[in-house]
Amino acid sequence: MTKHTEEFRVNGEDLLKKVKSLLNEGNIRRISILSKDGKQIVELPLTVGVVGAVLAPPLAAVGAIAALVTECTIVVEREEKHEGKAKK
Repeated sequence: MTKHTEEFRVNGEDLLKKVKSLLNEGNIRRISILSKDGKQIVELPLTVGVVGAVLAPPLAAVGAIAALVTECTIVVEREEKHEGKAKK
């Protein structure tokens, strides 16, 4: 499996919507939210199969952060499976 990161700059009002959208993609291992000056505000480690009520408290925290920041960066760590050729 290979890990890579992506960064998204969003304003506060779009933060929660973007995080929810990323969670729906399913191959996310970790989401970090950084302030405008690059300081980490929150980190959400995610495991396979985390859904529903388990995500409610972290999403509430993201909503509270969104109310306080005007601009932030979302750093997403993804894990991708690479299909290899079967050995004979």
